[in-house]
Amino acid sequence: MSSSSVSGILAPHMVPLDDSGRIAEPELRRHVSWLIDRGIHGLYPNGSTGEFLRFTPEERGRITAIVCDEARGRVPVVAGAAEANVTETLRACEKAVTAGARAVAVVSPFYYRLSPASVLAYFREIGRHSPIDVTLYNIPMLASPIDVPTVRRLAEEFPRIIGIKDSSGDVSHMLRLIAAVRPVRPDFTFLTGWDPALVPMLAAGCDGGTNATSTVVPELTRAIYDAVRAGRLDVALRMQARLVELFDALFGGVDFPEGFRAGAERRGFRMGPSRQPQGDEQLRDRDRLASRVRNVLETLGVDPAQPERAATLVGVGD
Repeated sequence: MSSSSVSGILAPHMVPLDDSGRIAEPELRRHVSWLIDRGIHGLYPNGSTGEFLRFTPEERGRITAIVCDEARGRVPVVAGAAEANVTETLRACEKAVTAGARAVAVVSPFYYRLSPASVLAYFREIGRHSPIDVTLYNIPMLASPIDVPTVRRLAEEFPRIIGIKDSSGDVSHMLRLIAAVRPVRPDFTFLTGWDPALVPMLAAGCDGGTNATSTVVPELTRAIYDAVRAGRLDVALRMQARLVELFDALFGGVDFPEGFRAGAERRGFRMGPSRQPQGDEQLRDRDRLASRVRNVLETLGVDPAQPERAATLVGVGD
C-alpha cells in the first residue's frame, strides 16, 4: 500500500436535483456528511456515477465547491476534472484548487478513439500545467484506454500525477500496472472503479476503490476494505458476493447510472428526477428496479423504516 493520502474507499456520489432540475444543495450536503459518517475515506464528485456530463462546467465547479465545503477536511476530495480539451480541463483543475480539493481525476480523452501516443501527449500537457495533483482515470468502455507503458512514463515524468483509477475490472491489467509503476513510484496510488472486482483488486495490491455502490451502502464497501486489510479474505469474499448482488441490481435493468440514483433514494435521500429524459417504459423499469433494490437492501440489513441508519450487514459477519 502506498503512503499517499488518497487511498481507501472513495464514494463517487450522485448529485440530488430539485423539481426544476437544479442542484439541490442542502440534500447534496446531507448526503456528503452521511457518507463521511459511515466511514467513507474520501469523496469523488463529478465522476461517471455522478453524471458529470449532464452538468455544465460551471455546475461541475459548483458541485466540487459544495462537496469540499461540506467535507471540511474530514476526508479528502478527489474531484472529477474531465473536460473535452486540455484548456478546459486545466480550468477545472484551477477551480478544484480554489475549492480545496486534494486532487483531481482526469479521464482519458473521450469520443475520439486515440492512439497510446496521443493519450500520452494529452496527459503530458496536464502533468506540465496542472496546479493540483492528478489521478488518471482509465475507463476503456467510454474513453481512450490508458495502457501500462503510458502510465509508467507519466509516473516517472510527473510527480504531480499521483495515481490511477482503473475501471476496466481487469485484474491482470492491474497487476501489470502495479508491477510496472510501483518500483519507480512507490507512492503511486492504484484505485479500482469496478465493484464486482473490489476484493480481488485489493488483494492484488490496490490502495482502495472508487465504487458506485459506495454511494448506497458505504458501510459494506468500507467493511470489505477493512476485512482485506486485516487479512480476513474469507469474510471479505462473503461480503463481495453480497456487493455483487446489489451491484447487479443497481447496474442492470435501467440505463447507468439511474439505478444508483434509485439506490440512494432507498437510503432516504431525495435525488429528484434525472436530467436524462425518460419515457413510460423507462419509468416502469425504474419502478421495478426500485422494488428489487429494496429487497436486496433489506437482506443487507437496511431498515426500510429508517433507511438512513447504518446497515447491520446481515449475513456477512464473522
